[in-house]
Amino acid sequence: MKNFYFSTKKLCVGYDNKPLIKDVEIALLKGEILSLIGPNGAGKSTVLKSIAGQLQLLGGVVYLGKHSISEMKANELAKKMSVVFTEKVKVELKTCRDIVATGRYPYTGRFGILSKEDERIVDEVIELTQITDICGKDFDKISDGQKQRVMLARAVCQEPEIVILDEPTSYLDIKYKLDFLSLLEEMREKKGLTVIMSLHELELAKIVSDKILCLKGEYAARYGTPKEVFESDFIERLFEIDRDSFLENKKLLTYVTQIGKWES
Repeated sequence: MKNFYFSTKKLCVGYDNKPLIKDVEIALLKGEILSLIGPNGAGKSTVLKSIAGQLQLLGGVVYLGKHSISEMKANELAKKMSVVFTEKVKVELKTCRDIVATGRYPYTGRFGILSKEDERIVDEVIELTQITDICGKDFDKISDGQKQRVMLARAVCQEPEIVILDEPTSYLDIKYKLDFLSLLEEMREKKGLTVIMSLHELELAKIVSDKILCLKGEYAARYGTPKEVFESDFIERLFEIDRDSFLENKKLLTYVTQIGKWES
């Protein structure tokens, strides 16, 4: 029997005690990438927020290893899981570096004072995520795409074992989509990072994912490998579209294949 690092059992999520999606079953090994796909309004963000503990579960359990997340202390969970959602962060008079540095707060104690080692990690992550050119700028005065990169850097700075990302490539141009994928692959290989994210780009999900969760309706429409999910005409039925219309990222797929980082 496999020892799954992340799993859910009979997960039921929704709002105001009204179930939206029931019986979601996920099982991931450490270092695997799971992408959530489905039409707008299918509940991808709701599932992610429920997994991250930002929404109360209406049923079921979320496990990290053998431990239920609901039973873990907040600071303990923060050292294992980082979260990046699409809501815009409101800050005042903080540089991008200040924002990245908040990823170290689970390790700094109540006063939030960074040690030399914390500062070293912040600098390392800024370079790793390629935001050196904007780290001194006011966070409120950079573009949405740049903010997305800063928030990704903040999540990485937290040194998590698992990261939850809601549409992490939404505001990124093709170059930074590729940089983001490279970063995920590097952290997965070097640190065994487990990733759960929602994606609109289907071909991107097909390339990077070990598992895909398809959401539509009251229950998960399908859960499996990219090969299992993208077989036959399932995607067309999931999105109620013609086959060619979901290949909007074909140029991205071609480029990724050419540079030899992933195979479609």
